[in-house]
Parts: sequence; structure tokens; C-alpha cells
Amino acid sequence: MEHEGEMHMDPYGESTVIGPEGLRLRRWREEDLPSVLRAYEDPAMRRWLAVQVFGPEEAADWLRTQRTGWAAGTRFAFAVTESGREDELLGNVVLKRSDPPNGPAEVGYWTTASARGRGVATRALAALTDWAFTTFAEQGLTRLELLHQVDNAASCRVAEKCGYPLARVIPALPPDYPLDGHVHAREVPAAATVSPSADRRGEAAGTGGGRASGR
Repeated sequence: MEHEGEMHMDPYGESTVIGPEGLRLRRWREEDLPSVLRAYEDPAMRRWLAVQVFGPEEAADWLRTQRTGWAAGTRFAFAVTESGREDELLGNVVLKRSDPPNGPAEVGYWTTASARGRGVATRALAALTDWAFTTFAEQGLTRLELLHQVDNAASCRVAEKCGYPLARVIPALPPDYPLDGHVHAREVPAAATVSPSADRRGEAAGTGGGRASGR
């Protein structure tokens, strides 16, 4: 029987995470290329994400980045789907760790246009958070951070619903980061609690991430 937050196999293999209300987080596949292209055509994705994808070659490069990140143990990205409809893409969630993995890790997400308003971002981030703290507990992971541009109010709400209060504001760094950024953080003790239920209001396209982030 599958349970929420359950992981199958090890984090460097073919992992699948079961999230709330039938949500499934799985490894990205080469055949997801058309879905990645469609997702990045969304104007909201163009607005909020620091890394953009234009055309099949860039989509293939993006998918290759996800595979090499898993192999290196520094980037763990999941395609967000639902049980019984694993080929229908709802979004992306990612855990990024430094090499060597000291200090906090960063989480990020984006959702497709058709998935918004259904609590997907909140449920997916909650599942990723539980998975990260459980999977990397023995490696000393105790803090997760989520970064977004200061005017992305919907991402603020998603973060807070998942137990990531605002920790600090980082100054703008033009031209790539023209506005200040918010850093939300969640400490490991809170991960032991039950993840909050999804609120379907205020779903954002995603987070632009930190100074060196790539969604």
C-alpha cells in the first residue's frame, strides 16, 4: 500500500514520491520534452522563472540538466503528476543541494497553467519537503529555503501554507534580479508534523529562485 510521502527505491535511483490527494512526483523522462515545451510557453512562466526554455534543443538541455543533477547528487527534480495520469504534466518541484552538501538546501517549483487553482503547488511542495528531510536526515539536512521575487505574492502564500515563513529579504541585483527577493525557510523539526492541507487560492506559476537558481 502506498502512503503520502512514501519513497520507492533510493534517492539516486528511480524514485517516486506519493503526495496528498493522489499526487505523484516522479523522475523526469526524455519523452516529457513536448510537455516541457508547452509549459514554458505560458506567459506566467515567462514572467516568474529565471531560466527560460525556447525550442526543442533547449527543452532537451533542460531535461539533461535534471538527469545530471541526480547523478551528481546536487539537484533532485520531479515531474508532478497524478495517479493514473502520469503522462499529464502538472508541474515541477526541485531540491538543490550544494557540493559538498553543507548548509541549507533550496527548494523550488513551477506549475503548468492548466494545473493552477487546484492546490497542486502546495501539495507538491509539501511532499517534496517531507521527502527531503526524510531522505537526507542522515546527511545532516536541517533547513530548506525557498526564494522568490518580492512581488510574487502567490508564491509567498504557497510557502507559508507549507510551513515556510519569511526569513529575510535579499536586495535586488540588476539586471538579472531587478527587484528584492524573499527567502522563506523551514527547519527540520517542523517536518515531523503533518503537512497542511492544500488551499486552492493564490496558486502561482512558480518561483524564480536564488542568484544561481535554475528551475
